[in-house]
Amino acid sequence: MLQNIDELDGQAALRRVNLRRALQLVMDRPGVQTRAGIARSTGLTAATASSLVAELIDTRLIREGAPAASTGGKRATTLDVDARYHLVLVVVLRAADACLSLVRLDGSAEHEEHLAYAPADRDESLRRAIGEVAARFSGRLLAVSVQLPGATDGRVVLESVQLGWTDLPLAAQLEEQVGAPVILVNDVDAEAVAEAIAGEEPRGRRLFLHVGSGIGGAITVDRELAAGPRARVGEIGHVRVVTGAQARPCRCGGTGCLESAASLSAMLGDDVVEGRDAEDLAPLLATADDEALAHGALALGRVIILLTAMLDPVEVVIGGPVALLGDRFLDRVRAELSYVPRGASAVPVRAADARIARYAGAAQLALTAVLGVRWNPAQVLRG
Repeated sequence: MLQNIDELDGQAALRRVNLRRALQLVMDRPGVQTRAGIARSTGLTAATASSLVAELIDTRLIREGAPAASTGGKRATTLDVDARYHLVLVVVLRAADACLSLVRLDGSAEHEEHLAYAPADRDESLRRAIGEVAARFSGRLLAVSVQLPGATDGRVVLESVQLGWTDLPLAAQLEEQVGAPVILVNDVDAEAVAEAIAGEEPRGRRLFLHVGSGIGGAITVDRELAAGPRARVGEIGHVRVVTGAQARPCRCGGTGCLESAASLSAMLGDDVVEGRDAEDLAPLLATADDEALAHGALALGRVIILLTAMLDPVEVVIGGPVALLGDRFLDRVRAELSYVPRGASAVPVRAADARIARYAGAAQLALTAVLGVRWNPAQVLRG
Protein backbone atom coordinates (compact mmCIF):
# COMPACT_ATOMS: atom_id res chain seq x y z
CA MET A 1 0.00 0.00 0.00
CA LEU A 2 1.02 3.66 -0.08
CA GLN A 3 3.44 3.55 2.84
CA ASN A 4 4.05 6.68 4.92
CA ILE A 5 6.71 8.69 3.07
CA ASP A 6 8.35 9.63 6.38
CA GLU A 7 9.42 5.98 6.70
CA LEU A 8 11.13 5.84 3.28
CA ASP A 9 14.40 7.02 1.72
CA GLY A 10 14.46 9.78 -0.90
CA GLN A 11 13.80 7.78 -4.07
CA ALA A 12 11.16 5.57 -2.48
CA ALA A 13 9.46 8.59 -0.92
CA LEU A 14 9.36 10.38 -4.27
CA ARG A 15 7.77 7.35 -5.91
CA ARG A 16 5.11 7.20 -3.18
CA VAL A 17 4.32 10.88 -3.77
CA ASN A 18 3.95 10.24 -7.49
CA LEU A 19 1.77 7.18 -6.83
CA ARG A 20 -0.55 9.34 -4.77
CA ARG A 21 -0.62 11.98 -7.50
CA ALA A 22 -1.50 9.37 -10.10
CA LEU A 23 -4.15 7.78 -7.90
CA GLN A 24 -5.71 11.19 -7.18
CA LEU A 25 -5.92 11.94 -10.91
CA VAL A 26 -7.85 8.71 -11.42
CA MET A 27 -10.08 9.51 -8.41
CA ASP A 28 -10.81 12.92 -9.92
CA ARG A 29 -11.81 11.51 -13.32
CA PRO A 30 -12.65 7.81 -12.97
CA GLY A 31 -13.39 6.11 -16.25
CA VAL A 32 -11.93 9.06 -18.17
CA GLN A 33 -8.31 9.40 -17.02
CA THR A 34 -5.55 7.71 -19.06
CA ARG A 35 -1.85 6.98 -18.72
CA ALA A 36 -1.08 9.80 -21.16
CA GLY A 37 -3.28 12.15 -19.13
CA ILE A 38 -1.34 11.30 -15.96
CA ALA A 39 1.95 11.96 -17.73
CA ARG A 40 0.72 15.36 -18.97
CA SER A 41 -0.73 16.42 -15.61
CA THR A 42 2.33 15.41 -13.57
CA GLY A 43 5.08 16.27 -16.05
CA LEU A 44 6.44 12.73 -15.73
CA THR A 45 7.62 10.68 -18.68
CA ALA A 46 5.21 8.28 -20.35
CA ALA A 47 7.31 5.35 -19.11
CA THR A 48 7.19 6.57 -15.50
CA ALA A 49 3.45 7.20 -15.67
CA SER A 50 2.89 3.69 -17.06
CA SER A 51 5.04 2.23 -14.27
CA LEU A 52 2.97 4.05 -11.64
CA VAL A 53 -0.25 2.83 -13.21
CA ALA A 54 1.06 -0.73 -13.27
CA GLU A 55 1.82 -0.60 -9.54
CA LEU A 56 -1.59 0.88 -8.72
CA ILE A 57 -3.24 -1.90 -10.73
CA ASP A 58 -1.10 -4.55 -9.01
CA THR A 59 -2.16 -3.24 -5.59
CA ARG A 60 -5.81 -3.30 -6.73
CA LEU A 61 -6.37 0.43 -6.28
CA ILE A 62 -7.23 1.14 -9.92
CA ARG A 63 -8.13 -0.96 -12.95
CA GLU A 64 -8.29 -0.55 -16.69
CA GLY A 65 -11.59 0.51 -18.20
CA ALA A 66 -13.02 0.99 -21.67
CA PRO A 67 -11.07 2.44 -24.59
CA ALA A 68 -11.00 6.24 -24.64
CA ALA A 69 -12.55 8.23 -27.47
CA SER A 70 -10.44 8.23 -30.59
CA THR A 71 -8.27 11.28 -31.24
CA GLY A 72 -7.04 10.05 -34.59
CA GLY A 73 -4.40 7.56 -33.48
CA LYS A 74 -4.44 4.44 -31.36
CA ARG A 75 -7.19 4.63 -28.75
CA ALA A 76 -5.90 4.90 -25.20
CA THR A 77 -7.27 2.76 -22.37
CA THR A 78 -9.14 4.60 -19.63
CA LEU A 79 -8.44 4.04 -15.94
CA ASP A 80 -11.01 3.61 -13.20
CA VAL A 81 -11.09 3.18 -9.44
CA ASP A 82 -11.01 -0.52 -8.53
CA ALA A 83 -14.02 -0.91 -6.24
CA ARG A 84 -13.88 -4.70 -6.15
CA TYR A 85 -11.42 -5.33 -3.33
CA HIS A 86 -10.24 -2.76 -0.75
CA LEU A 87 -12.69 -1.60 1.95
CA VAL A 88 -12.86 0.99 4.71
CA LEU A 89 -14.92 0.01 7.74
CA VAL A 90 -16.78 3.02 9.12
CA VAL A 91 -18.36 2.74 12.56
CA VAL A 92 -20.74 5.61 13.35
CA LEU A 93 -21.18 5.57 17.14
CA ARG A 94 -24.04 7.12 19.04
CA ALA A 95 -25.24 6.80 22.61
CA ALA A 96 -27.82 4.06 21.95
CA ASP A 97 -26.77 2.54 18.64
CA ALA A 98 -24.14 2.29 15.91
CA CYS A 99 -24.06 1.87 12.14
CA LEU A 100 -21.29 -0.23 10.56
CA SER A 101 -20.57 0.34 6.86
CA LEU A 102 -17.97 -1.29 4.63
CA VAL A 103 -17.15 1.34 2.02
CA ARG A 104 -15.56 0.65 -1.36
CA LEU A 105 -12.94 2.90 -2.96
CA ASP A 106 -15.60 4.44 -5.21
CA GLY A 107 -17.63 5.63 -2.20
CA SER A 108 -20.37 3.00 -2.39
CA ALA A 109 -21.22 0.64 0.47
CA GLU A 110 -20.69 -3.10 0.12
CA HIS A 111 -22.19 -4.01 3.48
CA GLU A 112 -24.13 -2.13 6.18
CA GLU A 113 -25.58 -3.19 9.49
CA HIS A 114 -27.23 -1.53 12.47
CA LEU A 115 -26.41 -2.32 16.08
CA ALA A 116 -28.54 -1.29 19.05
CA TYR A 117 -27.28 -1.58 22.61
CA ALA A 118 -27.88 -0.58 26.21
CA PRO A 119 -25.21 1.36 28.15
CA ALA A 120 -24.33 -1.71 30.19
CA ASP A 121 -23.48 -3.91 27.20
CA ARG A 122 -22.43 -1.23 24.69
CA ASP A 123 -18.67 -1.69 24.79
CA GLU A 124 -18.80 -5.48 24.54
CA SER A 125 -21.44 -5.38 21.78
CA LEU A 126 -19.36 -2.92 19.76
CA ARG A 127 -16.15 -4.89 20.03
CA ARG A 128 -17.92 -8.12 19.10
CA ALA A 129 -19.65 -6.57 16.07
CA ILE A 130 -16.47 -4.87 14.83
CA GLY A 131 -14.48 -8.06 15.31
CA GLU A 132 -17.02 -10.14 13.40
CA VAL A 133 -17.06 -7.74 10.42
CA ALA A 134 -13.25 -7.48 10.40
CA ALA A 135 -12.93 -11.28 10.44
CA ARG A 136 -15.49 -11.70 7.68
CA PHE A 137 -13.66 -9.28 5.38
CA SER A 138 -10.15 -10.11 6.58
CA GLY A 139 -7.40 -9.03 4.19
CA ARG A 140 -9.58 -6.46 2.45
CA LEU A 141 -9.64 -3.77 5.14
CA LEU A 142 -7.57 -0.68 4.35
CA ALA A 143 -8.54 1.00 7.60
CA VAL A 144 -11.23 1.41 10.24
CA SER A 145 -12.70 4.85 10.90
CA VAL A 146 -14.71 5.32 14.09
CA GLN A 147 -16.98 8.36 14.11
CA LEU A 148 -18.11 9.45 17.58
CA PRO A 149 -19.62 12.35 19.52
CA GLY A 150 -16.82 13.98 21.48
CA ALA A 151 -13.26 15.26 21.31
CA THR A 152 -10.53 13.03 19.89
CA ASP A 153 -6.98 13.45 18.63
CA GLY A 154 -7.46 10.60 16.17
CA ARG A 155 -6.07 7.97 18.52
CA VAL A 156 -7.61 8.66 21.92
CA VAL A 157 -11.14 9.63 22.91
CA LEU A 158 -10.23 12.68 24.97
CA GLU A 159 -13.77 13.25 26.18
CA SER A 160 -17.20 12.01 25.12
CA VAL A 161 -19.97 12.98 27.49
CA GLN A 162 -22.58 11.03 25.51
CA LEU A 163 -20.54 7.82 25.55
CA GLY A 164 -19.06 8.30 29.03
CA TRP A 165 -15.47 7.96 27.81
CA THR A 166 -12.46 10.00 28.91
CA ASP A 167 -8.86 9.47 27.77
CA LEU A 168 -9.74 6.12 26.19
CA PRO A 169 -7.04 4.76 23.79
CA LEU A 170 -9.71 3.26 21.56
CA ALA A 171 -7.71 3.26 18.29
CA ALA A 172 -4.89 1.16 19.75
CA GLN A 173 -7.35 -1.23 21.37
CA LEU A 174 -9.24 -1.82 18.12
CA GLU A 175 -6.05 -2.18 16.05
CA GLU A 176 -5.09 -5.20 18.13
CA GLN A 177 -8.47 -6.70 17.33
CA VAL A 178 -8.87 -5.94 13.60
CA GLY A 179 -5.28 -5.90 12.34
CA ALA A 180 -5.72 -2.68 10.34
CA PRO A 181 -5.05 1.02 10.99
CA VAL A 182 -7.77 2.68 13.08
CA ILE A 183 -8.54 6.39 13.25
CA LEU A 184 -11.05 8.17 15.48
CA VAL A 185 -13.13 11.01 14.06
CA ASN A 186 -15.35 13.58 15.71
CA ASP A 187 -18.85 13.33 14.24
CA VAL A 188 -19.15 17.03 13.38
CA ASP A 189 -15.70 17.02 11.74
CA ALA A 190 -16.78 14.07 9.60
CA GLU A 191 -19.95 15.84 8.47
CA ALA A 192 -17.97 18.99 7.67
CA VAL A 193 -15.44 17.12 5.52
CA ALA A 194 -18.17 15.42 3.49
CA GLU A 195 -19.94 18.75 2.92
CA ALA A 196 -16.69 20.39 1.85
CA ILE A 197 -16.06 17.71 -0.78
CA ALA A 198 -19.63 17.80 -2.08
CA GLY A 199 -19.78 21.60 -2.14
CA GLU A 200 -19.68 23.53 -5.40
CA GLU A 201 -16.92 25.90 -4.24
CA PRO A 202 -13.65 23.97 -3.70
CA ARG A 203 -11.58 26.87 -2.39
CA GLY A 204 -11.68 28.93 0.79
CA ARG A 205 -13.02 28.39 4.29
CA ARG A 206 -16.34 26.73 4.95
CA LEU A 207 -18.07 26.89 8.34
CA PHE A 208 -20.15 23.86 9.26
CA LEU A 209 -22.56 23.87 12.21
CA HIS A 210 -24.26 20.72 13.47
CA VAL A 211 -27.50 21.39 15.34
CA GLY A 212 -29.13 18.44 17.04
CA SER A 213 -29.55 17.58 20.72
CA GLY A 214 -26.24 19.48 21.02
CA ILE A 215 -24.45 22.04 18.87
CA GLY A 216 -20.93 21.86 17.47
CA GLY A 217 -18.97 23.36 14.61
CA ALA A 218 -16.06 22.63 12.30
CA ILE A 219 -14.00 24.56 9.77
CA THR A 220 -12.66 23.28 6.49
CA VAL A 221 -10.13 25.05 4.28
CA ASP A 222 -9.90 24.06 0.62
CA ARG A 223 -11.86 20.89 1.47
CA GLU A 224 -9.45 19.88 4.24
CA LEU A 225 -10.33 19.86 7.93
CA ALA A 226 -8.78 22.72 9.92
CA ALA A 227 -8.04 21.05 13.24
CA GLY A 228 -6.77 22.76 16.37
CA PRO A 229 -3.80 21.72 18.55
CA ARG A 230 -6.08 20.49 21.35
CA ALA A 231 -8.83 18.89 19.22
CA ARG A 232 -11.35 21.44 20.50
CA VAL A 233 -12.30 23.37 17.37
CA GLY A 234 -16.04 23.97 17.20
CA GLU A 235 -16.90 23.50 20.88
CA ILE A 236 -19.42 26.35 20.78
CA GLY A 237 -22.47 24.75 22.38
CA HIS A 238 -21.84 26.19 25.81
CA VAL A 239 -20.81 29.70 24.86
CA ARG A 240 -23.15 32.15 26.60
CA VAL A 241 -25.05 34.12 23.96
CA VAL A 242 -28.32 34.98 25.73
CA THR A 243 -28.45 37.19 28.82
CA GLY A 244 -31.05 38.71 31.10
CA ALA A 245 -34.59 37.45 31.43
CA GLN A 246 -34.40 35.44 28.19
CA ALA A 247 -31.47 33.30 29.37
CA ARG A 248 -32.52 29.71 30.02
CA PRO A 249 -30.86 27.06 32.19
CA CYS A 250 -28.56 24.72 30.27
CA ARG A 251 -27.81 21.05 30.96
CA CYS A 252 -24.17 22.05 31.57
CA GLY A 253 -25.25 23.98 34.67
CA GLY A 254 -24.89 27.43 33.14
CA THR A 255 -27.52 29.74 31.70
CA GLY A 256 -27.92 31.38 28.32
CA CYS A 257 -25.70 28.89 26.45
CA LEU A 258 -26.18 28.46 22.72
CA GLU A 259 -27.49 24.92 23.28
CA SER A 260 -30.05 26.16 25.80
CA ALA A 261 -31.65 28.24 23.02
CA ALA A 262 -30.85 26.71 19.62
CA SER A 263 -30.48 22.94 20.08
CA LEU A 264 -33.34 20.74 18.97
CA SER A 265 -33.87 19.79 22.60
CA ALA A 266 -34.38 23.45 23.46
CA MET A 267 -36.67 24.18 20.51
CA LEU A 268 -38.72 20.97 20.54
CA GLY A 269 -38.32 19.64 24.08
CA ASP A 270 -36.16 16.86 25.53
CA ASP A 271 -39.11 14.46 25.55
CA VAL A 272 -39.44 14.83 21.77
CA VAL A 273 -35.75 14.59 20.83
CA GLU A 274 -34.29 12.09 23.29
CA GLY A 275 -33.52 8.70 21.76
CA ARG A 276 -34.82 9.51 18.27
CA ASP A 277 -32.94 9.43 14.97
CA ALA A 278 -33.26 12.30 12.52
CA GLU A 279 -35.60 10.13 10.43
CA ASP A 280 -37.83 9.54 13.46
CA LEU A 281 -37.92 13.24 14.22
CA ALA A 282 -39.07 14.28 10.75
CA PRO A 283 -42.84 13.89 11.32
CA LEU A 284 -42.58 15.60 14.72
CA LEU A 285 -40.88 18.78 13.50
CA ALA A 286 -44.17 20.26 12.37
CA THR A 287 -45.09 20.61 16.05
CA ALA A 288 -42.18 22.99 16.70
CA ASP A 289 -43.34 26.19 18.36
CA ASP A 290 -42.74 29.36 16.30
CA GLU A 291 -41.61 31.31 19.35
CA ALA A 292 -39.07 28.64 20.29
CA LEU A 293 -37.74 28.56 16.72
CA ALA A 294 -37.41 32.35 16.70
CA HIS A 295 -35.51 32.30 20.00
CA GLY A 296 -33.16 29.60 18.70
CA ALA A 297 -32.61 31.41 15.40
CA LEU A 298 -31.74 34.62 17.24
CA ALA A 299 -29.08 32.88 19.34
CA LEU A 300 -27.64 30.94 16.42
CA GLY A 301 -27.64 34.03 14.24
CA ARG A 302 -25.59 35.96 16.80
CA VAL A 303 -22.95 33.23 16.83
CA ILE A 304 -22.84 33.01 13.04
CA ILE A 305 -22.37 36.77 12.70
CA LEU A 306 -19.36 36.65 15.03
CA LEU A 307 -17.83 33.58 13.39
CA THR A 308 -18.29 34.78 9.82
CA ALA A 309 -16.87 38.22 10.62
CA MET A 310 -13.81 36.47 12.03
CA LEU A 311 -13.35 33.67 9.48
CA ASP A 312 -14.74 35.12 6.22
CA PRO A 313 -16.03 31.74 4.97
CA VAL A 314 -17.40 31.12 1.48
CA GLU A 315 -20.57 29.77 3.08
CA VAL A 316 -22.15 28.50 6.28
CA VAL A 317 -23.66 25.01 6.21
CA ILE A 318 -26.15 23.98 8.88
CA GLY A 319 -26.47 20.22 9.32
CA GLY A 320 -27.72 17.70 11.80
CA PRO A 321 -31.39 16.92 12.46
CA VAL A 322 -32.30 20.63 12.43
CA ALA A 323 -31.81 20.60 8.65
CA LEU A 324 -35.11 18.68 8.46
CA LEU A 325 -36.88 21.87 9.57
CA GLY A 326 -35.84 23.34 6.23
CA ASP A 327 -36.63 26.95 5.46
CA ARG A 328 -39.01 27.22 8.40
CA PHE A 329 -35.94 27.55 10.60
CA LEU A 330 -33.26 28.61 8.12
CA ASP A 331 -35.25 31.63 6.95
CA ARG A 332 -35.36 32.84 10.55
CA VAL A 333 -31.60 32.39 10.85
CA ARG A 334 -31.05 34.24 7.56
CA ALA A 335 -33.26 37.08 8.81
CA GLU A 336 -30.97 37.47 11.84
CA LEU A 337 -28.02 37.67 9.44
CA SER A 338 -29.53 40.63 7.59
CA TYR A 339 -27.45 42.69 10.00
CA VAL A 340 -23.92 42.72 8.56
CA PRO A 341 -21.28 44.37 10.76
CA ARG A 342 -19.43 47.22 9.14
CA GLY A 343 -16.31 45.92 7.39
CA ALA A 344 -17.71 42.38 7.12
CA SER A 345 -19.62 40.85 4.22
CA ALA A 346 -22.81 38.83 3.94
CA VAL A 347 -22.27 35.06 3.83
CA PRO A 348 -24.75 32.57 2.32
CA VAL A 349 -26.31 30.02 4.65
CA ARG A 350 -27.66 26.69 3.43
CA ALA A 351 -28.81 23.37 4.80
CA ALA A 352 -26.55 20.32 4.61
CA ASP A 353 -26.92 18.16 1.51
CA ALA A 354 -29.29 15.31 2.35
CA ARG A 355 -27.78 13.15 -0.41
CA ILE A 356 -24.46 12.71 1.41
CA ALA A 357 -23.99 9.19 2.72
CA ARG A 358 -23.81 8.98 6.52
CA TYR A 359 -20.41 7.29 6.38
CA ALA A 360 -18.83 9.56 3.75
CA GLY A 361 -16.88 11.97 5.95
CA ALA A 362 -15.37 9.33 8.22
CA ALA A 363 -14.46 7.15 5.24
CA GLN A 364 -12.83 10.13 3.51
CA LEU A 365 -10.68 10.92 6.54
CA ALA A 366 -9.52 7.29 6.58
CA LEU A 367 -8.65 7.46 2.86
CA THR A 368 -6.64 10.61 3.52
CA ALA A 369 -4.79 8.90 6.35
CA VAL A 370 -3.86 5.68 4.52
CA LEU A 371 -3.77 6.68 0.83
CA GLY A 372 -3.46 10.47 0.84
CA VAL A 373 -6.27 10.95 -1.70
CA ARG A 374 -9.69 12.56 -1.80
CA TRP A 375 -12.95 11.56 -3.43
CA ASN A 376 -14.61 13.75 -6.02
CA PRO A 377 -18.06 15.23 -5.21
CA ALA A 378 -20.01 12.47 -6.97
CA GLN A 379 -18.39 9.82 -4.80
CA VAL A 380 -19.82 11.18 -1.52
CA LEU A 381 -23.35 11.59 -2.84
CA ARG A 382 -26.00 8.89 -3.03
CA GLY A 383 -28.08 8.56 -6.18
